Amino acid sequence: MSLFFHFGTNTYTNSEWGTGHTDPSVFNPTSFNATQWVNVAKDSGFSRVILTAKHHDGFCLWPSEYTDYSVKSSSWENGSGDVVKELVEAARIVGVQLGLYLSPWDRHEACYGKTLEYNEYYMGQMTELLTRYGEIREVWLDGAKGEGEKDMEYFFDDWFSLIHQLQPRAVIFSDAGPDTRWVGDEAGVAGTTCWSLFNTSDAKIGDTDAEYSGGGDPLGHDWVPAECDVSIRPGWFWHPSEVPKSAMTLLDLYYKSVGRNCLLLLNVPPNSSGLISEQDIQVLQEFSEIRNSIFTHNLAKNALISASSTRDSKYSPQNVVEDSIFSYWAPDNIALSEWILYLDFEEVITFNVLLVQEPIQMGQRVKKFHLEFSNEYGEWEEATSGTTVGYKRLLLFPSVKTSHLRLIVEKSRADPLISYLGLYMDPFSILGHISRVSSISLVNGTESLRQSI
Repeated sequence: MSLFFHFGTNTYTNSEWGTGHTDPSVFNPTSFNATQWVNVAKDSGFSRVILTAKHHDGFCLWPSEYTDYSVKSSSWENGSGDVVKELVEAARIVGVQLGLYLSPWDRHEACYGKTLEYNEYYMGQMTELLTRYGEIREVWLDGAKGEGEKDMEYFFDDWFSLIHQLQPRAVIFSDAGPDTRWVGDEAGVAGTTCWSLFNTSDAKIGDTDAEYSGGGDPLGHDWVPAECDVSIRPGWFWHPSEVPKSAMTLLDLYYKSVGRNCLLLLNVPPNSSGLISEQDIQVLQEFSEIRNSIFTHNLAKNALISASSTRDSKYSPQNVVEDSIFSYWAPDNIALSEWILYLDFEEVITFNVLLVQEPIQMGQRVKKFHLEFSNEYGEWEEATSGTTVGYKRLLLFPSVKTSHLRLIVEKSRADPLISYLGLYMDPFSILGHISRVSSISLVNGTESLRQSI
């Protein structure tokens, strides 16, 4: 999970897309505290922060040598401040990774629309950001260009080459890669099938067509995981009239992003004083507490675990409850129609969340799986099912009570490998308050409640 910080002149003008003509003196975060920002991130379980170093209005949060439309022309710190520098230093001390967003669209810069000149200008600003501030772990950009305003061509390949040269460890986000891609919406929700595999050759860089980007491609030749971007508030920049989403809404987004093999990029916009608002902090704290309450105790660790086959002792089924992607269960190398993990408990357990992880360094393999439990009649009954797993898959369903389970992988691109399996109880979500019997009784005449959620 990463936090996005949308911050700039828009914060002071109650706007989302600035015109590029706002007087830079309006930018004056009198209580600015980058340490507060990164502490909020770390305390809430977010390992990376990404700052809008420049948004579409062209206002720069660092003193760029390429324009005066920046913090050096603002009221803040008498024009001597540098938001990027302070955030970099705070993130390094706290141990949070840093990413930067440099908008290709620039509504202030006069040379925007002159293809060659502006591409050089953009690369000059990118060079400043990637050489002045130490290690940058993600460079975030999109294909925005204000259709109809000015005709503009972006030299994406040149930009990507420069970024990889200056910051070899940085991943580049754009709508279609090259390193990580847009999931296709700004709701923070991935499709129920989501491959990290992708064919960048099939997509035009800078294209924002969600049809190709969302679910990936099981036959893809490139490894381009998806990011789910969403704002904690209705807008991307802070507005005094808006309130944040609830912790329960964030939990639902967590299931539908992180729980679907994606990174959750949650925007938390600093306010006009230069701080994360207390309302937002309270929601993030509650979100963190809820996650910890659900996912701290893995019931599967109490199970006797066996498998339909095992390659050898190094790949024991018991590896699936060790919290590491480098230990995993692997079946025997024989052709099978399905692969099964059995979990047997000494006493009845109650749960409504399944977590499955693949050792992602070995690729993404699982195409279809389901979880069955032994019901009160001793019959196998399906609790939940899914398609892709990837780094992490979370499935929420009506509560199950049982002492015998089996995870069945029905389809896989190669021998399925499982690095972690978790069973948890979520008492907070809607399904956490519904028994399996009552959920089944609601199916008649409509699609099941389980499917609708």
